[in-house]
Amino acid sequence: MSNIETNRIENKEQLNEDFEQEVIAFLNYREGGTIYVGIKKNGQAVGIDNVDTIQLQIKDRIKNNIQPSTLGLFDVIVETIENKKVIKVVISSGTEKPYYLRKKGMCPAGCYIRIGSSKEQMTTEMIDNLYAKRVRNSLNKIESPRQDLTFKQLKIYYEGQGNAITNNFERNLELVMENGKYNYNGYLLADENGMSIKVARYAGTNKVDLLENYEFGYCSLIKATKSVIDKMTVENKRSAKITPKERIEKTLVDATALKEAIINAMVHNDYSSGIPPVFEIFSDRFTITSYGGLPQEITQEDFFNAVSAPRNKELMRVFKDVDLVEQLGSGMERIMSVYDKSIFEFLPNFLRINFYFDKEVLKYLGQIEQNKPNKITEQDRPNKKKEKIELILEFCKVPRSVKEIMEYIGLKHRPTFVYDYLNPLLDEQKIQMTIPDKPKSRNQKYITIS
Repeated sequence: MSNIETNRIENKEQLNEDFEQEVIAFLNYREGGTIYVGIKKNGQAVGIDNVDTIQLQIKDRIKNNIQPSTLGLFDVIVETIENKKVIKVVISSGTEKPYYLRKKGMCPAGCYIRIGSSKEQMTTEMIDNLYAKRVRNSLNKIESPRQDLTFKQLKIYYEGQGNAITNNFERNLELVMENGKYNYNGYLLADENGMSIKVARYAGTNKVDLLENYEFGYCSLIKATKSVIDKMTVENKRSAKITPKERIEKTLVDATALKEAIINAMVHNDYSSGIPPVFEIFSDRFTITSYGGLPQEITQEDFFNAVSAPRNKELMRVFKDVDLVEQLGSGMERIMSVYDKSIFEFLPNFLRINFYFDKEVLKYLGQIEQNKPNKITEQDRPNKKKEKIELILEFCKVPRSVKEIMEYIGLKHRPTFVYDYLNPLLDEQKIQMTIPDKPKSRNQKYITIS
């Protein structure tokens, strides 16, 4: 036995006529929930045969039979339980409650909510209360400040995932309002916009001494997100420890948790305020701050339990389509599997995450920097190319410039270094550029690929 029904789990032996009612009940419930198709009420898996057909039917019924739009609020996943294929439908708490059956309208006959382990019709009073609390600043209802938008970058990302680009591309993603004008989602995902996304680096543990301020915005939010992830990945430096059995590598912070936090900040930020998320690098931590606090009526307890209630459901849909988000709520689960609640700060209008650096890695990097000026002497300098390459790979576990590498291995002729060492190592994918989009950047450095 498994998957016993609870306030957040509903089991169905097969796809039946009241399926949409169950979905609506979870959409209107503040915690959302999960529906399993192919499991009995007692939790026993019986499976379903025509999985692909049922998957398509579920997606079609949720999309076409429920109002308001459910775009970005559900996942349909095939799982194997007790050696039988079942379908798992993950449903987020909706942002535009109350949700209702299209054919019934916003009335008790069309509105349902989860009570305990079952659904119940909502009263007129409940419907009115939810409608009064409905989110009014939804990005799909805010007109874009520009209407000359193009989506070449976004289409490239979609095509990269094998998604067909149709003539109704923008409308299918709900980037266009009923009056034909682009909404704010379209603005954020367009090739050009006015949204600045910065990564700031400071010398110490506070904001007194700003060293660098990197700009990754003014482009599609997908491209900006990938750029921020790439930058923070480079900054998430690593140390290596060789044991008789293996090579153990550690980064300043957990790489998966850092990536998920970046994506969450990008997806769930309240852009209606015009304030973007901010990414900061201090001497002891990475800090990620998003505007808007917790969405809807989500409590801190719900938040730590990975209850999914996306503030920007259309953005969530796009991030899932381009494979930046895997499953609703999965990002928080990955973060909480590594870190505890203490890394989060809940402010009135902001949500902040502080990833403090691993002290062992910091100590290792400090030793590397301390030893950096001690260049190899002529007496100790290797004559063989192979030995120089090994030195380069070890030295570049921390990003290094061409000048730093040449000084370290004792080469003065840049063309020789580039021809004999740099280009071959790049071609063999043993090292990589930290700024691959700008090979000739004066800030270019090289790092060993582990």
